[in-house]
Amino acid sequence: MHSQLPPIYYIIFTGITCFGVLLQAFVLLGMFLALRRMMAKIHVITDELRPHLLPIVSTTRNVVEESAPKIKVAVNDLVDVTRKLRTETDHVSATLDGLLNRANAHANRVDEMVTAGIDSAAHAKHAVQHAVSVPIRQASALFAGLKAGFDVLRGKNHSGSQPTDDGYGE
Repeated sequence: MHSQLPPIYYIIFTGITCFGVLLQAFVLLGMFLALRRMMAKIHVITDELRPHLLPIVSTTRNVVEESAPKIKVAVNDLVDVTRKLRTETDHVSATLDGLLNRANAHANRVDEMVTAGIDSAAHAKHAVQHAVSVPIRQASALFAGLKAGFDVLRGKNHSGSQPTDDGYGE
């Protein structure tokens, strides 16, 4: 069940394809001509710049060739300085670490001394307080006893009264 197309369709298709190929050829020809004009302009520009650029390039080459040993020496010196700087930095770091360790040790010793001093002062305070409060309580009890004795002698009766608290819990 193949149907035959009329030959006119083949002729139209061939004509369209030929037109497309011809159009593509003209586009490529236009690109070629534009590229050729651009290359001509580039040659003119390079011919104008060549007398100016060649002395600059040769001078630059001479400067680079003459200064290459100096640059190598400068780079080597920079490497040496960097190495020495690292060594000194390590030395300073080690020294500072030692100083910090010693400072911490001294701070701990001072802390222990101050703590011991405060503890001694607290102990001394308790000892002085005890040394002073016991005789005062004894003297207070003695005076209370004497007062009670004098009261009894004078005839005052305190049988219903409670003993007074002197504030020391004894």
